[in-house]
Amino acid sequence: MSLIGGLLVLAAAAPFVLFYGARWYYEPTLPSVASLRDLKMQVPLRVYTRDGKLIGEFGAERRAPLAYTDIPPHLIDAFLAAEDDRFFEHPGVDWQGLARATLKLVTTGEKSQGGSTITMQLARNVFLSSERSYERKIREILLALRIEREMTKQEILETYLNKIFLGQRAYGVGAASRVYFAREPADLTWAQTALLAGLPKAPSRDNPVIAPERAQSRRDYVLRRLRSLNKISELDFQAALAEPVVVKLATPQVETDAHFVAEMVRSEVVARYGDLAYTSGYRATATVLSTRQEAANSALRSSLLAYDERHGWRGAEARLPPDLMTESGEKRDAIEELLSQRPLVAGLRAAAVVSFRPERLTVLLQGLRLVEIASEDFKWARLTGAKALKPGDIVRVRSVEDRWRLAQIPEVQGALASMNPHTGAIEAVVGGYDFLLNKYNRATQARRQPGSGFKPFLFAAAFEKGFTPASVLLDAPIVYRDSEIEGAWRPENYDGDFKGPMRLREALVYSRNLVTIRLLQEVGLDTARDYISRFGLAKDRIPRDLSMALGTGSFSPMEMASAYAVLANGGYRVTPYLLESIAEPSGKVVFQAQPATVCNDCKDEPEAASAAAVPPEPEALQQPRHAPRVVDARVAWLVDDILREVVVRGTGAQARKLGRADIAGKTGTTNDETDAWFSGFNRDLVSVVWVGFDQPAPLGKGEVGGRAALPMWMDFMRAALADTPETAWPRPPGLVDVRIDRTNGTLAAGGDPDAIIEVVQDDHVPGSGDKSGYGEEVPLEELF
Repeated sequence: MSLIGGLLVLAAAAPFVLFYGARWYYEPTLPSVASLRDLKMQVPLRVYTRDGKLIGEFGAERRAPLAYTDIPPHLIDAFLAAEDDRFFEHPGVDWQGLARATLKLVTTGEKSQGGSTITMQLARNVFLSSERSYERKIREILLALRIEREMTKQEILETYLNKIFLGQRAYGVGAASRVYFAREPADLTWAQTALLAGLPKAPSRDNPVIAPERAQSRRDYVLRRLRSLNKISELDFQAALAEPVVVKLATPQVETDAHFVAEMVRSEVVARYGDLAYTSGYRATATVLSTRQEAANSALRSSLLAYDERHGWRGAEARLPPDLMTESGEKRDAIEELLSQRPLVAGLRAAAVVSFRPERLTVLLQGLRLVEIASEDFKWARLTGAKALKPGDIVRVRSVEDRWRLAQIPEVQGALASMNPHTGAIEAVVGGYDFLLNKYNRATQARRQPGSGFKPFLFAAAFEKGFTPASVLLDAPIVYRDSEIEGAWRPENYDGDFKGPMRLREALVYSRNLVTIRLLQEVGLDTARDYISRFGLAKDRIPRDLSMALGTGSFSPMEMASAYAVLANGGYRVTPYLLESIAEPSGKVVFQAQPATVCNDCKDEPEAASAAAVPPEPEALQQPRHAPRVVDARVAWLVDDILREVVVRGTGAQARKLGRADIAGKTGTTNDETDAWFSGFNRDLVSVVWVGFDQPAPLGKGEVGGRAALPMWMDFMRAALADTPETAWPRPPGLVDVRIDRTNGTLAAGGDPDAIIEVVQDDHVPGSGDKSGYGEEVPLEELF
């Protein structure tokens, strides 16, 4: 063999020698391809309502993995055209393309496309670093060949299309199609498909959100590649080229506004699984129903807006710069930009005042839309004198049916907590006017004085001790002196008057403070605190003084709802819970709540642990447990019976407008109308609402529970119970009907025409040891 022939043989053999040498050297250090099969996509945590509505998504990456059979063929064609049109022909490395790229690099010093296949990209993205070196390229090639030996082409392509980063935190074609176009991949047009296929090369530089022209250029390149490969018809090709780049950038498609709920669920899932909660694709289901949650949102916002309108206009939110007050298109674009910086707040949209007359207000909305507001929809603001609006003022407006109404973001806040009294399942929770404005959850985190809303628990303690609804105490002035301080405590009724001797039924119906204080004195402070803690209200937050009778302890709306649930269900203690279940992406349920539930026909059990303590694996779960009885059934029924009268003829009589005979409840108002409450229920739903300022301050004269809070409760319950039949209030054994004298609560004489029927415990019939008493001036220190 000639020298030249030998050199040619050596030259021909050199690539093979180098390849197998590199393979022998690097392959033992390559990662296992088996891990690629089990590759865990970082799928975010998604939270749903009980009826399947998405309410939250949490995680750094947006993913929506697809099976290969669910990926539309035209999308596969587009990615292959853009990245690797010989994918189904090469063994993982396109030697022809690699040779062309190498030759161009050697001869011109320039890099060209064609050297990196989809399999090589997958190997690089999953296993290798982003450094640029010949060693990394060798490892990439060897790993691609190994992947091709151990995985099918379909498996490789499925993994790639689910893993590839496409900008806007979207990983994979499923997520990207939703993020950019709010569509499923199968619904994408050719132009949209080509745009996505053009992103892997430079997802930031070619992003259609920030660089639409570059995105269109890259899209058109992909379309031309598709046409050259005959994957698209000429007609479709021309139509796709003509289609403008329109991005409908989507945040997670939340179907129900339940941000407070979603955050509560997120917190619990993270407490269980740590940071894996954000990447494992868990599907967490909350106990709330979307319809009731939406009703809660609407009720709270309407109530706070109504309060806000009652207390007048505070002025424009801001003003446009003077140089923008023109009608030119250029200036309007600047106005549009300024309005867009003021986000939508619970349906309240920012608008710029264009003109104002006493009979009409014209404003410019974001989107450069002019709307007119009639005087009836801004007369509440009394826009006269210094309060008159001027062109350039930035205000808020809201849509009411088919018209617009002037509004302002309320300063007052509120909360609503609703639960099933038989299971503890939370049916709705709203922690404030708008979660995105202020994430503080007042339904669970705010501890406020419940005022008279606390009284039913004290009356329950009294009935347990032997008092009855017929027992009489004195509604008259009372003074308590304290030798350690100057002066004395002189509590009063809200209206400042006195009724004299009063039966306990009437005292609770009309929320008489002085009778309630005397009742606490009769029951005893320690006895009352011990008994009331049975309702789940923390004993250490129940004051050990007579002010306890007026609700000076501090509890959250959710705690109050849990306490009222004991009355609603006949005396059983249930624990509120929000997390119904957690499932893996495969559908396997890894947690299922098993709360202690009410069972009236079951033998009472010791107090059970909360639902949060249930083992996470379904197969390890215990049988359903029974909620413990904590209050005598007769006592619960008597308090319920009186609270039903509260909403018929007492402080909550406005609730009669609901037209239901199965509801009960109690108003609550604290000193100076600082807090307004209504706590109410029927046999199947307990709801508690609160209205007040985050920094305690008077709500204003007359803003009591029946005015500031009850309308919110009514709006919610009207919607929540709309399709629910009235439920009966079964009367437990051990209660009897007796004829009593309405003035003193004793058994009525025969033939007394003014006698009334009262229900009492059969072992505490009036005249047989019934407790009655009249208060007088007592030194405070004698009460301990």
